[in-house]
Amino acid sequence: MTDQPPTHTPRSLIVTFYGAYGRGTADAPAGPVPVSALIRLLGALGVDAPSVRSAVSRLKRRGLLVPGRTSGGAAGYGLSDAARQLLDDGDRRIYGRAPARPGHGWLLAVFSVPEQERHKRHLLRSRLARLGFGTAAPGVWIAPAHVHEETRHTLERLGLAAYVDLFRGNHLGFEPTAEAVARWWDLESLACQHRAFLAAYEPVLRRWSRRRPVRVEEAYRDYVLALDSWRRLPYADPGLPSGLLPEGWPGGRAQRVFAGLHSRLRDAGERFVAGVLA
Repeated sequence: MTDQPPTHTPRSLIVTFYGAYGRGTADAPAGPVPVSALIRLLGALGVDAPSVRSAVSRLKRRGLLVPGRTSGGAAGYGLSDAARQLLDDGDRRIYGRAPARPGHGWLLAVFSVPEQERHKRHLLRSRLARLGFGTAAPGVWIAPAHVHEETRHTLERLGLAAYVDLFRGNHLGFEPTAEAVARWWDLESLACQHRAFLAAYEPVLRRWSRRRPVRVEEAYRDYVLALDSWRRLPYADPGLPSGLLPEGWPGGRAQRVFAGLHSRLRDAGERFVAGVLA
């Protein structure tokens, strides 16, 4: 399998922008972002105005963005409550989650969906996969136990909890756990995703490590593009214990590269966004 470079879509970049800069705080949520500002902010990432408007319309239909007015009366879009919760959940994975430790055990999700509701079966499988679950057997999915709270919250939010039983436990055999893990997850595919991120962003981190002073628009662009690529990885890769992974696993290195870009660029990008919104 070849390492494909990360790709970006207007819709994904808009979600990434709101996750990085469009939320405010729990006590003071950010208001709507004016459409004109959103077009300029996405323009800095190479997205043209028609593509921004089309992506915003799709996100509005999905219930992630809601229309509103800024304090100055301009038309804009802010995050729905569901979108804020989704982004808050994602923070725990995206920004520095530690790998699982072997003694913490496993979470099993066992589900059964009636044939007349088979569309929910597809939704359930796709959500478990996006939470980082591997497949232990038909209808039996497995993940490190540390994803329990997020899994429970996600299934309840989507109305899928009634179809699933969750169990915690240890792997007791008969094959070595490392060999079982290689069956439950496609580790080579995960490794390729990490290597693709490293190929794209390790040079970016080296460049910024040498650069002074920081140009805020360039910092914003490089940070949002890196975050847009990175935020998928902690979902595909559930943070398996390092002792169960192949030698030379690239996940830790990829996480360190993203952490380096985050520490160097995030605040400079915020200054650029503040200037556009002023």
